[in-house]
Amino acid sequence: MSLKQKKILFVGAGAIGASVAAWIAPHYEEIYIMDVGEAQDAIKSDGITVYQADNPKQTHETVHVKTIASIEELTDADIIVLCVKNYSLPKIAEMLKASTGDTPLIVSMANGTENQQILPRYFSKVIYCVISYNARRDKPVVVGYQKKGPLLIGTPDGSLRDELSMVSDIFNLGCETIIVDRFHDAVHSKIVMNLTNGLDTLVGQGYTPVSNFSVYQKLLTHTLWEGVRIIKAAGFRECKMGGMPSFRVIHLGSILPVFLTHAAFKKKIKTMVMSSMTQDVLLRGSGTSEIDSLTGYIVGLAEKYHVSAPYNKTILRLAKDKFGKGFEPMRCEDVLSAVKESKKRGE
Repeated sequence: MSLKQKKILFVGAGAIGASVAAWIAPHYEEIYIMDVGEAQDAIKSDGITVYQADNPKQTHETVHVKTIASIEELTDADIIVLCVKNYSLPKIAEMLKASTGDTPLIVSMANGTENQQILPRYFSKVIYCVISYNARRDKPVVVGYQKKGPLLIGTPDGSLRDELSMVSDIFNLGCETIIVDRFHDAVHSKIVMNLTNGLDTLVGQGYTPVSNFSVYQKLLTHTLWEGVRIIKAAGFRECKMGGMPSFRVIHLGSILPVFLTHAAFKKKIKTMVMSSMTQDVLLRGSGTSEIDSLTGYIVGLAEKYHVSAPYNKTILRLAKDKFGKGFEPMRCEDVLSAVKESKKRGE
């Protein structure tokens, strides 16, 4: 079967699913996308609009992607790209398995490692994708993105080489897609970057001006460097991801005086878009988030490998206590004060 005959279904029209589908669709005929409710109606009537969020000269581009309302309309999909978070995966996987069996190749775009435990219970051919760009959904389905890719794809055991090549060939039509051999390193390097999500949601970064940008900078750089030390203790190595700070840069940010790096840090933050966790908790008022699968996972590694983690333990504790309907962002100074108390307790 030639590339142009492969039917690809994107499940989930959030910021990532919508943007990747929109980038590929103009170059590849057999692309379909499925969501529910308002998002599904918007795709059908208006198409997907994408734009580069930090580029004022970038014009909005609208792409019409074929859409289905139910998996029963496309039970012969060859590749199913799951663009949903880990907490939604079991229900979605069960629904797909009932309709398609174990025939399709599955590509999972969820953050963290939970998808590697969930999906093999339902499917025998699963490729995992690490997303190396940030994007936000302004409304169904208008997506502002930081940059176009790259996507890092692989499997935990290095299998499915032909399938990886096929997916890479197709996805590269729309955005840079790289096959990585040390996939666990890529997953854990991205988890470190995703540690910003919990902190940003706590203090409202991207949603409202933070109370003290210098304190926010200290919190963020120390949270990330703590994450780097933890995954290194667990035996994982850095995987470079285009456009995201290297571990060396993160380390420098954590040890240099804030006034020396403040201007560069602020410029970098301006290129970032609102995290998906901030959107879930603050924009949509959801009590469900990825805090356990990201910050919670890192805290678990810290305990297993005996690494001090006062920043991430504090963020996890505050998030689990406060996230939910009616949550309002905290002052950065209060988060830092809680970290100091955590240090006193020896965390």
